[in-house]
Amino acid sequence: MADSLIADCKQEIKNRNFGKALTLANQSVSIYQEIQDYKAIGDGYNQIATIFYYQGEPYKALTNFEKSASYFKKANFKNGLASATNNVGAIYYFLGNYSKALDHYKIAVQLHEDLNNEKQVAGTTQNIGNIYSILNEFEEAKRYFGIAEKNYRKSNDEKALSLVLSSLGDVYAKEKNYTEALQNFEVSLELATKNKATQTQAQVLFNLGKLHEDKNEYDTAVNYYNKSLTISRTSKSNLNESSALIALGNINLKIGKKQNAVARCKKGLEIAKKINSVSIQEEACNCLYNAYKATNNPIKALQYNERMYLLRDSLNLKQTSDKILNMEFEKEMILDSIANVEKERILKLQHKEEVAKKEKQRNIFIIAVCFAVIIVLAIFGRLNYMRKSKARLQIEKDRSEHLLHNILPEEVADELKEKGFVDAQDFETASILFTDFKSFTETASHLTPQQLVEQINIYFKAFDAIIGHYKIEKIKTIGDAYMAAGGLPKPDANAVKKTILAALDMQAFVTKRKQENTLLDKPAFDMRVGIHVGPIVAGIVGVKKFQYDVWGDTVNIASRMESNGTIGKVNISSNTFALVKDDPDFTFEYRGKITAKGKGELQMYYVQHAKEQKDLTTTTPIPQKVDPISV
Repeated sequence: MADSLIADCKQEIKNRNFGKALTLANQSVSIYQEIQDYKAIGDGYNQIATIFYYQGEPYKALTNFEKSASYFKKANFKNGLASATNNVGAIYYFLGNYSKALDHYKIAVQLHEDLNNEKQVAGTTQNIGNIYSILNEFEEAKRYFGIAEKNYRKSNDEKALSLVLSSLGDVYAKEKNYTEALQNFEVSLELATKNKATQTQAQVLFNLGKLHEDKNEYDTAVNYYNKSLTISRTSKSNLNESSALIALGNINLKIGKKQNAVARCKKGLEIAKKINSVSIQEEACNCLYNAYKATNNPIKALQYNERMYLLRDSLNLKQTSDKILNMEFEKEMILDSIANVEKERILKLQHKEEVAKKEKQRNIFIIAVCFAVIIVLAIFGRLNYMRKSKARLQIEKDRSEHLLHNILPEEVADELKEKGFVDAQDFETASILFTDFKSFTETASHLTPQQLVEQINIYFKAFDAIIGHYKIEKIKTIGDAYMAAGGLPKPDANAVKKTILAALDMQAFVTKRKQENTLLDKPAFDMRVGIHVGPIVAGIVGVKKFQYDVWGDTVNIASRMESNGTIGKVNISSNTFALVKDDPDFTFEYRGKITAKGKGELQMYYVQHAKEQKDLTTTTPIPQKVDPISV
């Protein structure tokens, strides 16, 4: 029955009935999971990812292609793994993350070459050419496209050939070689039309419109853009539809049809927002800015101009620099810096005393004159030195405060600076999270000390980013263990849910990291996570190397939740379950009463997402891509 469901699903995808296809695919995956047919499960997730890709939901497509790859790997189905890895690269490519796209493409090429899959190697080679085209390395792009074209002609694959010819035409158009560009576009359109490849038709028609627009042949350009728009709507391609609408809006503005330009670009912006396409939103806002400026509507023009620059900033935004790895070392550096300043001051004073002593050996007149000069110079030097020292001490103070805020929560750090100590606080409801890597010693034995520190740093940096996102507090790391708490130092009604979401994201990162390292034949870690909610006491103890910490039986139970958990899962206590059991975002698996060391029998639950969480990160989509579907 499941086999017939997946066959019907594939047919519905061909017919563009995506809603029905998605239902069939999900039904087939449920059946295959019951019988643990990993190869078939991988195929089911592949179809689900394909549906989301064609519906313009790349993040859901990425998640399901990654699931597909993991199940193909379990089934030792190398063809499927190679294809799914290529598909993950294709989605990263679509989203504009070229570094990750190339990483996955290289792995996919190697897998396909090992299997002698010449056609798939050609497709991935074409994608590499596309990336070079985007980076404006045109000679390299044409070289890779040429390799792909040769293979497609050899295998008589007209659909793939139409895509690579379209890509070649785009490169020639960028080089202003319109004759070669037009020739490649026309052959590509002919092949796409012959083979009913509607996505390719829409893209090539758009490219022909762009070519004629660059040549100021607006009537011809409008004709091609309208054809692209019609096919995009018929094939339900939101990406191509929004691009065509904005292109028509820009031409309408050029020929003086300002209201038409506003209408077209607004519709294009609406669709681009729907599919989270930041670059196309930026183009639409730029079009609307120019259109409203042309219609003497400065308020509207300013609004869209501001939105355009915000979108542009989001495209260029880079990650912040890494956090300081060793706070104690940095603190010692500050102390050494202060000590050096004091040492320098003492040396200067000693030097002045020696000069004064030698001057005393001269006659009284010279001594009197020199002494007066020394006094004047000493006063001036002292004042100058004090000014410089004050400035340097202020710099050190600012650095110390920055380090203090990295070591302690901001509220606790401020109290410590103000009072010199911190009062302990009782929290009736705090959520404690513990993680621990399984078989850490065994895995670490395969790494050098440097490699081990680098690997642990990668994981803990990711964990720091995750808890920062959910605004929960990192407490400490002990070896390979990581501890965090929600609901302190400021109580938060959503702290328990945020802690669970953080734990799920941590497990997702560890799972993905293991997949990547396994493909690269590198050691990787598995991890357990446990959460418990209850009363705790929080504060600082000691006067050296102080640390914000928490105490109470809640901490011990949270540790038992972690040690009695399972790798890849998030294990929670009954207290935690009681607080979130009605939350529609989670599903739970009751584990029964499990004996925990020193605590007797405790009820435990596994928690997971009720549905896939959509990644809100937006990146730049690319108009021309090879269809990622290869299974």
